[in-house]
Amino acid sequence: MDEELDLAFERTGKRSEPSESDLLHTSWQVPDFVITEYAPKTARYCIGIPVINEGDRIQTQLKTMHQLGLHQLADIVIADGGSRDGSVSDANLKPCHVRTLLTKTGSGKLSAQLRMFFAYALTQGYEGVVIIDGNNKDGVDAIPAFLEALSQGWDYVQGSRYIPGGIEENTPLIRKLSVKLIHAPVISLGAGFRYTDTTNGFRALSRQFLIDERVQPFRHIFDTYNLHYYLSVMAPQLGYRVKEIPVSRRYPNAGPTPSKIKGLKTHWSMLMQLFRAALGGYRPTSHHR
Repeated sequence: MDEELDLAFERTGKRSEPSESDLLHTSWQVPDFVITEYAPKTARYCIGIPVINEGDRIQTQLKTMHQLGLHQLADIVIADGGSRDGSVSDANLKPCHVRTLLTKTGSGKLSAQLRMFFAYALTQGYEGVVIIDGNNKDGVDAIPAFLEALSQGWDYVQGSRYIPGGIEENTPLIRKLSVKLIHAPVISLGAGFRYTDTTNGFRALSRQFLIDERVQPFRHIFDTYNLHYYLSVMAPQLGYRVKEIPVSRRYPNAGPTPSKIKGLKTHWSMLMQLFRAALGGYRPTSHHR
């Protein structure tokens, strides 16, 4: 399997567009994207940060990560959905020791960004990944705990503000109720594992789990938010080591809520995807072999 994933990405620090033969493992379905590498691979693990037009929020987050020396523990990769606000310019990323900027040029939303990031991370040979949103709501000081869990052999690590040690501030009431009364119970029932904070995108995944032929995350069907739901369900079902660790998530005291999830239609679609994931509707019907 690893030999099949040993693909030739350019490492010149220049902008490059991978060819289909370079990028795809067998029938992986990955959106078109451009790779900008600033530095070579230096760590066992990498931190993936999906963003789109996050403005000052991602810049503040990266500066905090740099001050904590997190770039010395894991490589940092930005998975950009096509920002046009200048927030992921070379001038903003290089000083914070971001290793790579991935810029999605194809279709899709968050799940497409995650497929792009997972494909890059696996082909680069990383043993595991940490995912954290790029809107500066999550306490980046928890990243070392995720990395430690990966090194201890955990395969799926979910961050939670609702377990001892977790912190939440200014969480909108409707979001808190939806997590506690709908989202977490539904995912937990489908997974056979009790989760407490399933809408939290702060999590870690092992290479072994992502390349399992029974999982197959590289499918176009994972386009919006459903890949997060699906992976949460599959990890416990397939017998992987799963646990939650405490994290902090702080919403701003005033102003708009940093979120891309807006509108009744979006929320309804997410609800349908949630139940489909819990009921096994995204399980692959055949192996890509």
